Formats: sequence, structure tokens, C-alpha cells
Amino acid sequence: MQTLRSPVTTRYLAILLASWTLVWAALPVNGQSGQLPMEPLHNAGQSVTPAYEGWFHNPDGSFTMLFGYFNRNLQQELDIPVGDSNRIEPGPPDQGQPTHFLPRRQWGFFTITVPQNFGTDKLTWTLVANGQATAVPAHLDARWEISPFSDVGIGNTPPLISFEEGGLSAQGPRGISIALQTTMPNPVTLNVWAADDAKTFQGGKAPDTPPVIVTWSKFRGPGTVKFANSKPPVEKADRKWNPAPTFSGKATTTATFSEPGEYVLHVVANDWSGDGGGGFQCCWTNGQVKVSVKPEATGGR
Repeated sequence: MQTLRSPVTTRYLAILLASWTLVWAALPVNGQSGQLPMEPLHNAGQSVTPAYEGWFHNPDGSFTMLFGYFNRNLQQELDIPVGDSNRIEPGPPDQGQPTHFLPRRQWGFFTITVPQNFGTDKLTWTLVANGQATAVPAHLDARWEISPFSDVGIGNTPPLISFEEGGLSAQGPRGISIALQTTMPNPVTLNVWAADDAKTFQGGKAPDTPPVIVTWSKFRGPGTVKFANSKPPVEKADRKWNPAPTFSGKATTTATFSEPGEYVLHVVANDWSGDGGGGFQCCWTNGQVKVSVKPEATGGR
């Protein structure tokens, strides 16, 4: 006889599972002790723990693994280049992970696709921050399967996003990406069209906030990125979506860069379920903008 779980129970189990991931990952891999569970929080000097959120099926038979992280610092943002201190193995150390780490818990920031025959193999993401090393294994254990495209409790789905009016759109953690360029010191304009089904919890009252909130951050790059507004308001705007959503809007901001180079900016669109879907691993959508920042022209050239 099949046992049915209520949405509340399922959500609780998902939160518990994610918590155990962080507990396991917080174990030092080099014999160093980390922050004790009851130790006061610190603004800086603590570790950054990789987090494995789970995996899901792809239509072509492959699988996608979803990763986030927990920066235990209240204020310190860290840049950890790909290499010995930021590596995924086996395989090349660079598998698309971030090199810039925001404070606190960041859910489902990037994905890695593995082939249909991945089987019982594992990937391990290792981070060394402030002299403290942590690691997390990623695998296809059935207990870690997630449903990032639909909250089974109420049928909630992630927002749709697009970087161009009438352009390609995406939904879910695998997201969408575009490439832009600018020249120092000119900013780059960032537009996001977003749509959502505007569903909330069963019996819940719709919040006073817009159904979609977008948040920008630096994902990779050699310098500092400053956003005019990292959480630009999503204002109602018509756009042709298929199927037609309950809510459609557009958010615009700009980003300036402290030095030339190749950058990756990250945007996440959350619906009313909030960051990390409230621990349920649904429903949000990621996007990336690759920005090539050229040096300022000199000498009239």
C-alpha cells in the first residue's frame, strides 16, 4: 500500500535532508576543526561549505546535479579561483562552479549534467576558505532525487525568465545564459523579463510582494561588480509567453566593473516560495550573463 505524504511533511523532510548535507560537508577534510555548532557567528574568517541539493532527470536520459553553498561568514565575501582550493573531481577542476561566494546560504546556484550511465559514480566539490577545507559528494542515490520544476503539493512551478523581449526563455535551475560586452568604465544594462503562475501555499494568502523577485550577484570575475540595484523591482509588463502566465513583468538594472576582464553574473528569480523554495528545492530559476569588459580606450584608439 502506497504511503502518501502531505506537502508539509515532504517539505520538512527536504529541509532535514538539506541540513544533513551541510552537516556532513562541514566535516573538515584536512584535520582542521571548523566553527562549533554553538559558537557565535562571525563577520569573517569562517569556512565556506559546498552543498549538494540533489539530482533530477533530463528528457534525454542524462541527469542534472544541483549545487549551492553556505558561507558561514555574516559579511565576508570571498573569491576562490578554480584550482586546488575550488575543485570538482574526478574530471577537470572547473565544472562551472562559482568563484565568488556571497555570505550565508545560497541555494541551487549551479548545475552539472552527468551522462545516463553515471551509475554509482560520484563527484566531489572541495572548497578551501580562510584556511579551512570542506567537501561534499554528489551522487544519484534515489533518496536525493528532487523535483525542481513542480511543487507536488500545490502544483507551483518556477518563474520563467528571458533576457530579451521575444527571445528564448528558461524555467528551473539549469537556467539560461547570454553574452554581453562593455568598455571601461561604462556600465552594462541588465534586463530580465519574468513570468510566474503566482501560486502560493494551500490556503495561504497571497503576499503583498510581487510574484517574482530577481536578485543579481557576481558569479565569477577578476574585479568588483557594483549593481545599481541588485534586487530591481519586477514591474508589470506585457510579453508573449506560452502558455500565458498569471503575472508578467520586467526588471532592469546596471552593473559596473572595477577592472577589465571576463565576468559571469548570476541572476535568480524566486517566486513566493522564497529562497530555496523554503527548503523544498522548488521553485526558482537561474540565469547567467557573461560579460566581456574591455579596457578603456586611450590615445584616441
